[in-house]
Amino acid sequence: MNKSRRAPKVLRYAAEVVTAFAKGDAVTRLSFLVMGLWGFARRTFARGAVYLFTQIAYIAYMIVFGGKYLVKFTTLGTQTQGKVFDEELGIYIYTQGDNSVEILLFGTLTVIITILFFIVWASNCRAAYKSQLAQKRGEHIVTLKEQIASLDSKNYHITLLSIPTLLVTTFTLLPLIFMVLMAFTNFDKAHQPPGNLFTWVGFDNFTSILGGNDKISYTFVRLLGWTVLWAILSTFTNYIFGMILALMINKKSIKFKKGWRMVFISTIAIPQFVTLMLMSQLLHAQGGINILIQQLGLADSPIGFLTDPLLAKITVVIVNMWIGIPYSMLIITGILSNIPEDMYEAARIDGAGPVRVFFKITLPYMLFVTTPYLITQFVGNINNFNIIYLLTGGGPLTLEYYQAGKTDLLVTWLYKQTVNEQNYNLAAVIGIAVFIITAVASIIVYNRSAAATKEEQFG
Repeated sequence: MNKSRRAPKVLRYAAEVVTAFAKGDAVTRLSFLVMGLWGFARRTFARGAVYLFTQIAYIAYMIVFGGKYLVKFTTLGTQTQGKVFDEELGIYIYTQGDNSVEILLFGTLTVIITILFFIVWASNCRAAYKSQLAQKRGEHIVTLKEQIASLDSKNYHITLLSIPTLLVTTFTLLPLIFMVLMAFTNFDKAHQPPGNLFTWVGFDNFTSILGGNDKISYTFVRLLGWTVLWAILSTFTNYIFGMILALMINKKSIKFKKGWRMVFISTIAIPQFVTLMLMSQLLHAQGGINILIQQLGLADSPIGFLTDPLLAKITVVIVNMWIGIPYSMLIITGILSNIPEDMYEAARIDGAGPVRVFFKITLPYMLFVTTPYLITQFVGNINNFNIIYLLTGGGPLTLEYYQAGKTDLLVTWLYKQTVNEQNYNLAAVIGIAVFIITAVASIIVYNRSAAATKEEQFG
């Protein structure tokens, strides 16, 4: 019994369904075919009617709508859109064809609905057997009214989570599955339905990005390296300089603390995209900064802040510091004010100097509190579309890369593949790669951090 309870819930449900069929009576077994039959036979009509209605609704959905997409799901369509010249009208008339996007989307929806239906079917089978056992023992069989009443007490969690779960499934899970499946197709600019259908190609897209196509794989590796480097630099420069700024302002000898904080926080009041667009204009070859530098005689020609490959990368890191340091300063200021003063007093009594106090008390405490924030910032910087796109546009452009520039991140390359090039299959693979990188990095870093391993020491 204990082993079965430790087994995964899916396996336990499956075992209960098998047991229900093996040990069930005629009514229970017939309920496997006609859902809810046990409810009518055992006088719980409302529960039986709900299960029967669910089965009828699913069958009707498959006949009227879902079935045709499920049949074509394995091929994603075979009939392309055609055109026939109408001699009487003197124009071409387009004939209806399959639409691979529509088939993939509604086919995926039908698969999800089918899975949900089988979950309800399994619930029906288990309920049929439980009602059989209850009737045999002379016990009361739970009615639909009692089940509904339990949603306000014992099963209140179901009431709270049902609508959010439905919304997440509809607006997050379905699009996510659709995107993942797109990575296994040849949906690109050469296969645009309904004129040109796309189909399944297995792992060909993953093979291309991992070495099957030299230029694409070279671009992926170089952009991956720059994306990770950018995420590390942008995360820790903001954090370290924000920490230094917070510590400086927090010193007892510093006057007008509120005024200094207000000066730095004022940069947050300006929308990020406005700052980035202004910086882009100022750093342009004919922008204000280059004109000033040349007028002061510091350079004979414009400096390629946004056009030189190395300088452009340095520029985006520095501009990101201007945007991000005030946020880090605010967070760390709040943490500093919450570190117990008696810890510092004890350290001073023991003869610890400022440096030792910082590395033994202040820094460990800050890292413990801010590890989730650092992980969030790291993931956010991997997907930091705004600063790259609005500042450099991914440039400078280069023929070495496949439809990408020197400062492009994986996310901006993904954007270009979808909006500019219509290579949706390649974009889907890039999206999956970004997810794997961020998920693995986040889990490893958090599990090895003090926030996870030394929680009791800071509690």
